[in-house]
Amino acid sequence: MQYTHLFFDLDNTLWDFNANSYTALHLALKKMGLLDKIGNYDAYFTIYQAVNERLWDLYRDNKITKNVLRGLRFEESLELNQTPMPGMGDLLNEAYLSEMPKQLRLVPGAIVVLDYLHHRYKMSIITNGFREVQVDKLIQSGLKKYFDKVFISEEVGAQKPHKKIFEHAVKSMNAPKRKSLMIGDSWDADIIGAKLFGMDQIYYCPQPLKLHRSEETEEVGSAKITTRVIQHLEELLEIL
Repeated sequence: MQYTHLFFDLDNTLWDFNANSYTALHLALKKMGLLDKIGNYDAYFTIYQAVNERLWDLYRDNKITKNVLRGLRFEESLELNQTPMPGMGDLLNEAYLSEMPKQLRLVPGAIVVLDYLHHRYKMSIITNGFREVQVDKLIQSGLKKYFDKVFISEEVGAQKPHKKIFEHAVKSMNAPKRKSLMIGDSWDADIIGAKLFGMDQIYYCPQPLKLHRSEETEEVGSAKITTRVIQHLEELLEIL
């Protein structure tokens, strides 16, 4: 297949969300004078990650709103950490989001891969992140110059894996679906979403799950859709 358009996820596909989130939250807690009150930071961050992931799942399913998610993830994680701080969730969220775009760590190989690809393909971002930080993250990290457009779920009115956001992105880029490729680290949001839309995908999984083969093709409706799995971003250079 000769692809013409590539659609990348941002967080943990190109921008190292896990590492940057770890640093941003540490700085936010320190700035607010709360770092010493939570005990072991690594233990707290592990709790926070689990709470945040669960609440994001609810947000993607439209079971909670963005405003609820933003503050509740901190309220709940602090309570589970046995260091409850009622009323601090929204303030901590604001401090955390202000630190996030300042963090510049990228996924290994991101710049090498993008330098190679961006003159050869039309490239865009499809992300579920908050619009007030996603574009800043792209600018501050130096990634924005590689992409023609950035499609953010809040602006489109649908989140991955809903096919509306993929359809909107493809139409906005005048991209033939069969010559378009989605690349992302979330099996549920990026891979299943693109597959149900009818677009080929590459699943970036640094620690591949055994249940996913390195490549497979399946029938989705009347189309044959290809899924590939890579462990390192540089593997894209062997495929594209």
